[in-house]
Amino acid sequence: MTATKRMTVSQALIEFLAHQWTVDGDIRERTIPGVFGIFGHGNVAGIGQALRQLNVQQPDLMPYHQARNEQAMVHQSVGYARIHRRRSTFASAASVGPGATNMLTGAALATTNRLPALLLPSDTFATRVADPVLQQLEQPWDTGLTVNDAFRPLSKFFDRVQRPEQLFSTALAAMRVLTDPVETGAVTIALPEDVQAESIEVPLAFLEEREWHIRRPVPERQALGRAVAAIRTAERPLLVAGGGVIYSGAEDALRTLVEATGIPVGTTQAGGGALPWDHPQNVGAVGATGTAAANRLAAEADLVIGIGTRYSDFTTASRTAFQDPAVRFVNVNIAPFDAYKHGTQIPVIADARETVDALRAGLDGWSVRPAHAERVAREKSEWDAVVDAAFAPSGLDRPGQSEIIGAVQSTTAPEDVIVQAAGSLPGDLHKLWRVRDALGYHVEYAFSCMGYEIAGGLGVKRGLEALGDDRDVVVMVGDGSYLMLNSELVTAVAEGIKIIVILIQNHGYASIGHLSETVGSDRFGTAYRSYDPAARSFRGDVLPVDLAMNARSYGIDVIEVAPGTGAIDDLKAAVAAAKASDSATLIHIESDPLLYSPDGEGWWDVPVPAVSELESTQRARVAYEQERAAQRPLLGDEEE
Repeated sequence: MTATKRMTVSQALIEFLAHQWTVDGDIRERTIPGVFGIFGHGNVAGIGQALRQLNVQQPDLMPYHQARNEQAMVHQSVGYARIHRRRSTFASAASVGPGATNMLTGAALATTNRLPALLLPSDTFATRVADPVLQQLEQPWDTGLTVNDAFRPLSKFFDRVQRPEQLFSTALAAMRVLTDPVETGAVTIALPEDVQAESIEVPLAFLEEREWHIRRPVPERQALGRAVAAIRTAERPLLVAGGGVIYSGAEDALRTLVEATGIPVGTTQAGGGALPWDHPQNVGAVGATGTAAANRLAAEADLVIGIGTRYSDFTTASRTAFQDPAVRFVNVNIAPFDAYKHGTQIPVIADARETVDALRAGLDGWSVRPAHAERVAREKSEWDAVVDAAFAPSGLDRPGQSEIIGAVQSTTAPEDVIVQAAGSLPGDLHKLWRVRDALGYHVEYAFSCMGYEIAGGLGVKRGLEALGDDRDVVVMVGDGSYLMLNSELVTAVAEGIKIIVILIQNHGYASIGHLSETVGSDRFGTAYRSYDPAARSFRGDVLPVDLAMNARSYGIDVIEVAPGTGAIDDLKAAVAAAKASDSATLIHIESDPLLYSPDGEGWWDVPVPAVSELESTQRARVAYEQERAAQRPLLGDEEE
């Protein structure tokens, strides 16, 4: 007879999660090392009680962490997951209704970034005995529909535990998806509040330790042979390194490959750190926010070797980056969906590290032609000089963002982690930040969610602490993104988590303001100004908002850098002081949003109205048509 233990559904789920382990080669770590939770009537007696019971009986088994916003719980989980190369993440528990729907944005972010996050939104009564309960959405055409059904298109796995007996199959299926490098993303288990508290006989085998081994499939022989043959015949190859290089731990293998072959490497946002910035083969960011060096080489490449990239529009510069009429693609990706992009006839569906090692063996004795190697070195040298000039202090009262990035770069350690997500900072960091460590660049630019930065930075720091790594985490955030979600500064104070936040105030949406100009909308609605009733527009005085005081009210240490000719030197001193501190610190500095970073010769397709009565829009449409002429609807579809 099977041995069992009588438990509630919540107690069984939490104890089950506490015994799950991810195994990746020689690395073994907890798949779910903790739970973020905000309690309400939908989960306080279920998940909340289960966590409290473990807190009393076995406090180290499943630690609970408070949060101030449900979306931020998921962001922390994603930050943690990336720094652990997708081997580990947190669970996020929310109450019914608005608590649950607050996690929708986080779910979309996790799935878009292909990073694991376990979501436990509470649901309304499965029995419907008290319908409609507080915070329940009703639809007369489907009485079984709840707000949690909105998670379905955002999740890689979704299930609702309507009966206690369903928990066992649901929990196991959820773990399979969380730990699958192809399927991973947001995993959602909706938990009706009555079912959470129901009891069930739980087989003890369900609560035993269980290992989930990450798949690292090797490339098929024929696919690898086609890839090697294509590379050996290429005259101007370019390798595009994506996030899969980082998640697979392939950066050392990549370095060995490109040092042996001389193939230049351009990096995506997720691939930042695949090679150190000063490596001779690293030509920097590629695409819409790329460097001139990488984009010039991309334009002439006859073979693009994509490793672990999903080829977003920023990577392909909206399909204008690769201009050789006969360009072909070798796409190495563990996910077939990505491996077949751009019509390639040379997909390699396999793990990045395994494939890079195999390519190195297959390309033994081959290297790029001397003329191409010389071109790579020249382009890299020229761009490095451009960045040096961009980092040079201007002496202006309000420095440009490039100068600020340069100051932060010069005062941080090589292993420190930079965190960002939205606005103009991701583009500037992509082309300017000199990444010196494989895990040193953390820019969430798949969903590019405003408000991710502080919460994501906390997740990164938690992840590092779990690894015994004491490097600093530096969050750079503009005032627009800061105002979206800054409440997790309280979490940093409450738990004594040290992060350094650099808040750049430019009094508006700097990125969209610039974009608004390029599409002929004259920065309309992008500046933080008082409302002018006569003009029916926000174009009055600069708002008297004191964001430094706002941060200080949360209890975090704040250093204010006053406008002036010495602002950059003061910023450097502030960063040094923050690094020397044991506490979380926010540094506030004002910038001039009209001082732009160097042009990297990339383009982004943002359609301009075909008809307009505004001259600015008409001019923008002409420029748009000229740029769009270089766009290729399908790439890599030529015969081999």
